[in-house]
Amino acid sequence: MAATTYLLEFTTSPDIVKNSEGLAGILPKLKSLFGEAGFDHSHNTHSFDNENGLLLVYTNKIGWNAIVQTFLSGHVTVNIQIPVDAENHCVANNNFDIDALSKTLKQLFSAKKCKTFPPVERCAAIDRYIPNTRNQWAEYDFDRLVYEADSSFQSIRILHSFQYGNMLILDDDINLAESDIAYTRAITGSGREEFKDKEILILGGGDGGILHGLRQKSPKMVTMLEIDQMVLDAAKRHLRGICHDSLDQLEGVNHKVLVGDCIPVLEAYAREGRTFDYVINDLTAIPITQDTRGSQWDFMRYILDLSMKVLKPSGKYFTQGNSILKSSALAMYEDQLDKLHCRVRFSKEVICVPSYMELWVFYEIWKVS
Repeated sequence: MAATTYLLEFTTSPDIVKNSEGLAGILPKLKSLFGEAGFDHSHNTHSFDNENGLLLVYTNKIGWNAIVQTFLSGHVTVNIQIPVDAENHCVANNNFDIDALSKTLKQLFSAKKCKTFPPVERCAAIDRYIPNTRNQWAEYDFDRLVYEADSSFQSIRILHSFQYGNMLILDDDINLAESDIAYTRAITGSGREEFKDKEILILGGGDGGILHGLRQKSPKMVTMLEIDQMVLDAAKRHLRGICHDSLDQLEGVNHKVLVGDCIPVLEAYAREGRTFDYVINDLTAIPITQDTRGSQWDFMRYILDLSMKVLKPSGKYFTQGNSILKSSALAMYEDQLDKLHCRVRFSKEVICVPSYMELWVFYEIWKVS
């Protein structure tokens, strides 16, 4: 069993909610209105201290509840929660009409303004809500769960969206959807680079999108370091719109996927003096924290430093940043670039990645003598 929550708000004259005589005329009508809508079991009224408005509760015997709260400012909020079945139909009443109820309440309170928020589906079989970087809920049009598993490193889900295709979600964070070719293009230089006969290192990239894009550019060799075999397997089967056939074989004429922690491999490459024309970091976004202390930033700094050690003097390093709205996190990251073992410069661009529902920043970094 799931539940649908409806949220309404009204703005009326403060005199209407302050005037006890006026409220006395409204309360019976409210009880009748909610009774007709299906809330016919009980009605409780609570008065706040110092006459700071009323709280009205309406219920029925099958779990419906509605809470109406008045504020002396002239605002009225209505929170309604109704159990729904597997087909998202109201239990015992498929004809519940929130728009009709909202219209009648507006008339009853003589409201100057009225707002009905989109309904929230809670405890549903498919969770359609994912927070963005500002912790605001984004609702997706997911219609089925394609894949779900927990690896030794992270939780893995792939959900299908009518708009975005299959979407990879790692630890409840959107990784990439089949619609998001803009991400792959941005993190590989937005078409400005010539990858033919070049040696390229990818850090992460388990969805296979970057690998597939680079394989089309006739590189000399693409080496990819991905820690999670289960992500590779899931992508190969369920994210064909991203990786196509590039994960069918982990080693080919001009590509090789190494499964394991990238840090020991990077350290070995640095000791051996092995270098690359391009290093593409697709491991994680810039941390969103108050300062640059902690394991997340330590990891990011170490990866940056190792990457510069294996990058040719004329090479380029590409990575994602974070949402353009996270300006302080982006600024902290840019400060870290001045603290590497070598001098670097950078440029950045802002890209709309469809499934992210927010503008995303990408970095290009290169060494300077």
